[in-house]
Amino acid sequence: MALTHFFTILMVLFSLVAITSASSGGYGPEPEVKKSDEPEYNEKLPTIMGVQGLIYCKSGPKPMPLPGAVARITCLKVNKDGYEMGSYSFLSGASDEKGYFFATLYPSEVEDDCKLKVCKAFLETSPLETCDVPTDDNNGISGYPLDFYRSLSAKKMMLYSVKPFFYTPKPEPPISNGY
Repeated sequence: MALTHFFTILMVLFSLVAITSASSGGYGPEPEVKKSDEPEYNEKLPTIMGVQGLIYCKSGPKPMPLPGAVARITCLKVNKDGYEMGSYSFLSGASDEKGYFFATLYPSEVEDDCKLKVCKAFLETSPLETCDVPTDDNNGISGYPLDFYRSLSAKKMMLYSVKPFFYTPKPEPPISNGY
């Protein structure tokens, strides 16, 4: 009977060892896992952000530059804990005679406790009443994502370039045959 009692205790001990080994994977303590979807956080915009592109009027067979047009850049604001805080927008200067626009954002213009993420460029305004209907060519309405930039170290700038944006004239109303 003492021998049977001994084997019962031994089996319980082996069971406890097996459970302990299984819960830790048998290779020591489990590693700490960090969420990969947590955004990295920088205190400020590290350098000047520049965005450039062209805006045209598409009213004939060949698009024409649209001087005086303006683009808007909108970015998602995220706080240091990764929570969305709304959006931040800034406008380009008026495009030149070739339709070229340029927008800049300086680090001092960004709030201290936020980071800008997921930025997009949009059409904002056209100076011509005869060519003021924005198109979604190259995401002019839905927003062209600013994914890639060129670093201009001499100017301490991240320069983003967008594909050309287009406005069109208002569509002509359909001609009525009197019916």
